[in-house]
Amino acid sequence: MMLKRTLGVGSLALLAAIAPALAQAQAPGSSTEEAPAASSMQTTVEPGQETAAGAPATGAGASGPDEVVATVNGEEITGADVDFARAALGEAVERVPEGQRDDMVLSLLIDMHLMADAAANEGLDDTEAFTQRMEFQRMQALQESYMQSLIERTVTEEAVAARYEEEASKLPPREQVSASHILVEDEARARELIAELQAGADFAELAAANSKDPGSAEQGGSLGFFAKGQMVPQFEEAAFDLEPGEITEEPVQSQFGYHVIRLDETRTVPVPPLEEVAPQIQQIMVREAYVDEIEELKQAASIERSDAAAAAPAGASPADASGTPQPDAAATPAQ
Repeated sequence: MMLKRTLGVGSLALLAAIAPALAQAQAPGSSTEEAPAASSMQTTVEPGQETAAGAPATGAGASGPDEVVATVNGEEITGADVDFARAALGEAVERVPEGQRDDMVLSLLIDMHLMADAAANEGLDDTEAFTQRMEFQRMQALQESYMQSLIERTVTEEAVAARYEEEASKLPPREQVSASHILVEDEARARELIAELQAGADFAELAAANSKDPGSAEQGGSLGFFAKGQMVPQFEEAAFDLEPGEITEEPVQSQFGYHVIRLDETRTVPVPPLEEVAPQIQQIMVREAYVDEIEELKQAASIERSDAAAAAPAGASPADASGTPQPDAAATPAQ
């Protein structure tokens, strides 16, 4: 069938769209009385196999890559064709019960063969639109193959590990604090709350009853852990100046109001391990490999544009190419 050269993006999109319906039609007990009439073109199928209009086929997935699992108008479909189509369909196949996937894909390929033959009989493969589409899909397939080869050469496990070590050495461990606060509108009320806390009042109870920050008030005033740069400056400075268990002796004013802050805990967050951030590093390296390769190819190529617009820039490397995840932003004290 030479599926790898004929199964284009448009075909995959169509197959993905009809896959769920076909799986339903193939489900045990489903009726075939309303199925479309058989094509006038003869279809030969291996014993135990049927087309999408009939009962589900069996055993397609167990075939070897060179084994012929069906023939349509004399053209062979092999186990390798089924494997390729199943992988190309991706998530569309995942929605089908596992035991039915290969048979569904085979049925889709048989249907595609039938329609392709019908289209050829009508001369649709001689049209300008068809030729244009095939050329576009050819270029797309070659681009994907080139990128896959480039990635295999450059984004290796060793290269990812080396990039991790390089970036990790630039990132010292970061300090984080966990703090709680009570947010009120006026300074006088904030001072009253500080006095109550100094007299032994429970911080969580006062936060639940008085704070106008509803998100943290429900948690006893807790904002969880955050690092420097994640809170408004006045709040952050006051929180990082405290020792665990300490409460601000003076209200802290910000654009949200007046805060009474208690530092609950401090911790040092180490650089995450390689296995945790490897996928992010790989994504960054793939983008960089693409940008660098395109720039090199452009430099060696002759490119002429008929319009007056300047060619779009090749693009720059991502601003943050560290490969290490940034901390989750804690909720900024809000009104």
